[in-house]
Amino acid sequence: MTVSKRSSTKAPSSTPSGAKAPRIRRAKKPRGAQDFLTGKLLIATPGMTDPRFERSILLVCAHDERHAMAVIVNKPVADIELSDLLEQLDIDPREGVGGDPVHFGGPVDAQRGAVIHSLDYRSEATIDITPFIGLTASRDALVDIGGLKRLRPPPAQFILAIGHAGWGPGQLEAELSANAWAYCDADPALVFTSDPASSWTGALAKLGVTAAMFSAAWSQTRRGDSPLN
Repeated sequence: MTVSKRSSTKAPSSTPSGAKAPRIRRAKKPRGAQDFLTGKLLIATPGMTDPRFERSILLVCAHDERHAMAVIVNKPVADIELSDLLEQLDIDPREGVGGDPVHFGGPVDAQRGAVIHSLDYRSEATIDITPFIGLTASRDALVDIGGLKRLRPPPAQFILAIGHAGWGPGQLEAELSANAWAYCDADPALVFTSDPASSWTGALAKLGVTAAMFSAAWSQTRRGDSPLN
């Protein structure tokens, strides 16, 4: 689904108009190949200097030797709600819906929207990310969540996101080696938390560490003005 954003929103956009859903390429891992992180949570370490990713948690939706794609799940956008998306996509809202937050999913394709959701919901466009979490990037998903003429019951848990984060070949691996990111299993309690402001600390706790235990030395391995995406 393609959405527009109010001019006051600061997230950068690199999407041409008319763009649709984020592309997710799948590849089977050959025997002996490296481990990829699809279905994991990336956790920004305290040394992260890019403000777009500071204290962020990202759900890795695709990762292979050619690329990686993930969605930030703990950065609600202050001035966009579900009701705004419904209005922009000409979806008649059901009574009593519309206040759900919309998250900044990342700086890439910031006019493309997606729904991260529990897998009690499924449509033809749904992609399984983990056994418990799926991604659906279609207008129908918003109709089912907030529309008057829904086709299916909405998911019990969901996050609305616009934009995503993307990496080219070897880029994410290099950032992991430089301690820009930690990672853990995608716990639905962290992904769908009602308190995203505290989820970063909670994700570190899941690893059994605190922010003070990380080194900031990774930031010296690349130019300070070098973007992560």
